[in-house]
Amino acid sequence: MKAVLQRVSEARVLVEGRVVSSIENGLLVLLGVKKGDTETACQRLAERTARLRIFQDDAGKFNLSLLDIKGSALVVSQFTLLADTRRGRRPSFTDAEEPGRARELYERFISALRESGIRTEAGVFGAHMNVILNNDGPVTIILED
Repeated sequence: MKAVLQRVSEARVLVEGRVVSSIENGLLVLLGVKKGDTETACQRLAERTARLRIFQDDAGKFNLSLLDIKGSALVVSQFTLLADTRRGRRPSFTDAEEPGRARELYERFISALRESGIRTEAGVFGAHMNVILNNDGPVTIILED
């Protein structure tokens, strides 16, 4: 499982020109599910996401987590994070989990964030989405489990 976390002042997802979810201060989480990922991996990655200290304290240091700032998360499924680009000019996605199982784990990740107390919004699994964000910093972190 791979997640790209982007610290945002705001983010929203549009499907067919309609806003389906939005957040203010928090994290945009682009989530890729790879073959063999488990519910346990979802739980671990959600815990790390909620507790990763990438928000600044009063001294300007990265000492605060999403939980600490009472921020929100916007989770967007993105199988392209698992692209293999080592050969040729077209990426291979053979490491990405099949859609049915990927959806289950994507939804489990969202549930785990909510269970930890994070207000969590989501994109639409499998849809063509426009993701609009204001990256705060910019701060972008890649997590893998």
